[in-house]
Amino acid sequence: MAQQDLKKQNPRKINPNNLPGTDEDPKKRPRFNVYWIYGLIFAAIIGYNMLRTVSTAGVETNIEAFKELAKQGDVNEIKVIRNKKFVRVFLNKDSVSNKPAVYNSILKSGQYETITKLAPPQLYFTISDDKNFTEQMENFRQENQTIKPFSTTYDDEGELFGQIISTLLPILLIGFLFIMMMRKVGAGGGGGGPGGIFNIGKSKATLFDKGTRVNINFGDVAGLDEAKVEVMEIVDFLKNPKKYTALGGKIPKGALLIGPPGTGKTLLAKAVAGEAQVPFFSLSGSDFVEMFVGVGASRVRDLFKQAREKAPCIIFIDEIDAIGRARGKNMMMSNDERENTLNQLLVEMDGFGTDLGIIILAATNRPDVLDNALLRPGRFDRQISIDRPDLVGREAIFKVHLVPIKISQTLDIHKLAEQTPGFAGADIANVCNEAALIAARKGKDAVDMSDFQDAIDRVIGGLEKKNKIILPEEKEVIAYHEAGHAICGWFLEHAYPLLKVTIVPRGTAALGYAQYTPKEQYLYNTDQLKDQLCMTLGGRASEDIFFNKISTGASNDLQQITKMAYAMVTVYGMNDKVGNISYYDPQQENTFTKPYSEETGKMIDEEVRKLVEDAYERTKELLIKHKQEVEILAKELLKTEVLFKSDVEALIGKRPYEEKKALDIIDNPKDAVIDDPMPGKVTTPA
Repeated sequence: MAQQDLKKQNPRKINPNNLPGTDEDPKKRPRFNVYWIYGLIFAAIIGYNMLRTVSTAGVETNIEAFKELAKQGDVNEIKVIRNKKFVRVFLNKDSVSNKPAVYNSILKSGQYETITKLAPPQLYFTISDDKNFTEQMENFRQENQTIKPFSTTYDDEGELFGQIISTLLPILLIGFLFIMMMRKVGAGGGGGGPGGIFNIGKSKATLFDKGTRVNINFGDVAGLDEAKVEVMEIVDFLKNPKKYTALGGKIPKGALLIGPPGTGKTLLAKAVAGEAQVPFFSLSGSDFVEMFVGVGASRVRDLFKQAREKAPCIIFIDEIDAIGRARGKNMMMSNDERENTLNQLLVEMDGFGTDLGIIILAATNRPDVLDNALLRPGRFDRQISIDRPDLVGREAIFKVHLVPIKISQTLDIHKLAEQTPGFAGADIANVCNEAALIAARKGKDAVDMSDFQDAIDRVIGGLEKKNKIILPEEKEVIAYHEAGHAICGWFLEHAYPLLKVTIVPRGTAALGYAQYTPKEQYLYNTDQLKDQLCMTLGGRASEDIFFNKISTGASNDLQQITKMAYAMVTVYGMNDKVGNISYYDPQQENTFTKPYSEETGKMIDEEVRKLVEDAYERTKELLIKHKQEVEILAKELLKTEVLFKSDVEALIGKRPYEEKKALDIIDNPKDAVIDDPMPGKVTTPA
């Protein structure tokens, strides 16, 4: 009774719901798929090869016994196996059964009964060489022309395993490649998920919904206050649409984030994904591109189909210039597939069947190449410019990136922001990480200011190479070169204030460099640019004055000078002869043709050369006037290799224009706020 009760309490066979863990669990049933078919085919091939290649080797004998049997006329055929160096003998089975006495006299004892039961070939014997055996057979036939003739064939036989491998290896290889290709296509190599090649047109966007949170919010984004306000308004619109629609406002269709690399465009989009309480689709512009025709447009349709199902939602397309390039600008490099993808994107963003509740965020650092139809209001209503941060922004970014770093209490974050002009957010993050690594390498307990100084030098100039072998005379030339830069920057009114000068080689080409702290300004007048020319020419002029020779160390300086001088003449209209004309082409449409005649081109070259020559003569006059100061700095550089602003002030006195500026501030206190310097990065490698 107990056993019956147990069966009643645990009716495993009767399970209408097919719960897991029971006998009727569908997961435990044998599943047949295409791999079973592959296995059966391979097993059949192996079996066929085994049956085909297995044959009786026969009874071993010798060549003398074979000749005697041949004289009896009982040999039908012999097969010479060249690679194994033996011969198979095929006998006439009827003759063998009629001659027991003869065979017993020729063969060894007991071999006759064995060969009568074997199928041909019944015998085999070894040979030393197939060519030698062939000659023996020719001689044997000539000596015994009356015997019954027999045929001779030659063959090569492999081992059973070797034959199986040689037969199956190509098939296995082809099958493996086919399976891998199908799995690749199905698992993200163009298939868009399960279903293989049939889902190749599916969107590859990553969905961040309620279950998948992004651990970045607006608090992690510093230095982008104006851009944050714009995107926060979009997020707020999706959360509280009635707040805006009550006044008749409409939700923007899209926002385009524009800015140089490393300024935080993608980071801002991640913050939107972390803050928004709506589904967030993220993908790259290159995810639409595929080798198959029509896939890009199909993926755009599928993306917006998924977005409509999840609306209200946000779609973020990073590096949209991969598919959004202007159409028809260059017929030589046109791409119909990319243009079809762009056309479909334009229709989905603002077409006949456009639905509300889907906002498109996109990021690019090449807005100049985008199609005008993509940039118009109704598609990307807002273009949010994200520039490199200013002094306040850099200080805020430093504070964010210094949170996980154990820093010294004496660290001056404001001074760090002053010494990193022109740095983007990614550059500042790199500086903080490099400083932490440098401090750890030195065995420090906290990261201090000197570590950040080394990290900034590492990012600007490259890896320090103290072990680089430099001849003493070369080192002297480098010292006077950098001293020339420093003195020009010290005594020119509009030149940038000197921060640091060094002759320690860094990177691949820089044998030394001078670092300045320029004001972050947006407008430059002619006097300021001319002073910049003179300051950049200071190294070359110093070599000319003190050594009566010039070296190749000023190559980078000359490149900067040439670029600046041509910009003054052809872009900014700062030349009397050329006049107020700008030949700058922002869209670079006239790549192969110049918008001026050959005569104008000659005049431009002459004016640029004259501008550079005048600046060079002015630089030489300045350095000759302050020749003693150049020698003081150069000799001190040869001793210490690095000089800071305080060191230069101790050697040659304070910068005259800073004293004048201080007096002006005392006389006019209101000017102190207006004239507050906002440093920027300028380096002049030797």
